[in-house]
Amino acid sequence: MTACTPELQQLGEDGKPLPKLYDLANQDSATVQFRVLDAINALRSSAGQSSVSLNAKLTAAAATHSRDMSLQNRPWHFGSDGSSPLDRVERVGYEQQLVGEAISETFETELETIAAWMKKPNTRNVLLDPMAREIGFSWYQESTGKIWWTLVTGGPGLSQEAVMVE
Repeated sequence: MTACTPELQQLGEDGKPLPKLYDLANQDSATVQFRVLDAINALRSSAGQSSVSLNAKLTAAAATHSRDMSLQNRPWHFGSDGSSPLDRVERVGYEQQLVGEAISETFETELETIAAWMKKPNTRNVLLDPMAREIGFSWYQESTGKIWWTLVTGGPGLSQEAVMVE
């Protein structure tokens, strides 16, 4: 009979259910990254965009920023040293153009985070940007369970001809 007993949810001070801990320490990071890649490519395909691939340098830039946001305790695009997303991809030696960056501070899974990004025009545009050819995706999880997600997109720069065309 104990299997039929419903599990009671813990409630926070505000009366809302506390989030369940999504423990990334027990996840294989490559599995998480490829799950994200598959989800983003499915969304891009539905939007008529080309697929993207994972890039180790962009992932390194994303990982650095996720940890730094945790240290700063705020989700924003600038590092504690004043660095921008462009600075971070240059530091890791990424030779193509930065296309965009999406960030989040949450207790949600990677797929729930992508769903939230798709609901907002600015982050949806980062995921679906036609210039994107590669992504970097990483996170940092605090002992409290809070997760700091960073997704960075990159691709080929515009040629001089493309810039000059009206």
